[in-house]
Amino acid sequence: MLWDTHIHTAYSGDSSADPDEMIKKSIDLGLDGICITDHLDLDFPETPGFEPLDPEAYAAGICRARESYRETFPVGFGIEIGLQPHLADAHREFLDTYDFDFVIGSSHAVHGKDPYYPPFFEGRTQQEAYQEYFESIVENILAFDDFDVFGHIDYVVRYGPEKNENYSYEEYREILDVILKLLVDRGKGIEINTAGFKYGLGHPNPTEEIIKQYRELGGEIVTIGSDAHSPEQIAYAFEKVPDILKDCGFQYYTVFQGRKPEFIKL
Repeated sequence: MLWDTHIHTAYSGDSSADPDEMIKKSIDLGLDGICITDHLDLDFPETPGFEPLDPEAYAAGICRARESYRETFPVGFGIEIGLQPHLADAHREFLDTYDFDFVIGSSHAVHGKDPYYPPFFEGRTQQEAYQEYFESIVENILAFDDFDVFGHIDYVVRYGPEKNENYSYEEYREILDVILKLLVDRGKGIEINTAGFKYGLGHPNPTEEIIKQYRELGGEIVTIGSDAHSPEQIAYAFEKVPDILKDCGFQYYTVFQGRKPEFIKL
């Protein structure tokens, strides 16, 4: 089938899922492998109930889990880093400490605010809020690019007042092309994140037009992730993925092992 390379467990502050249960569910679904990518969000806006990652506990826990399945099912050790420009040095030090298979760089906090909550959108139009989010991605990439793929590029549309109504690649083409060119020039990938379907958007994050534009600009690396935070979300809407990727010009998808890309034919 496919690999799901964007999965969260109870080591993330926003999940209570047991890693072993996530692995068992992935096996039941017939996946070829997974990569667990729990959140590292340093200096994150205060969020009720959010517990920051304990890196040592995470590394030990995932290593135990993957060892249990070493002979039967591949489990990658990954991380999703919530990028902010002032955290670049801290992120470099963190990545020097652990041997990850895969690193996702994502924008979760924008100039001290979390788009998940309505205050990010208050006092301005949705277009202005989305524009600021995309501009923050450029700031993040220019400050720090030691990641393998950039996660869910249009993540912000999950939470906007109108979600993706009146949202399109063409409306934000200028800033989105800056993002994509930066990624292509640096040899970085993007992901097709199927949580967009879970959120009722009718599209992945990013949208098909953005994935296609990345390919047309010379991008070659695309991973697949459900952004699952519980077992029932693993491989969500994966049946749509092969056709989406082929329509966007890809005949393969990518899996990382030891920070090195492996290209798997669809």
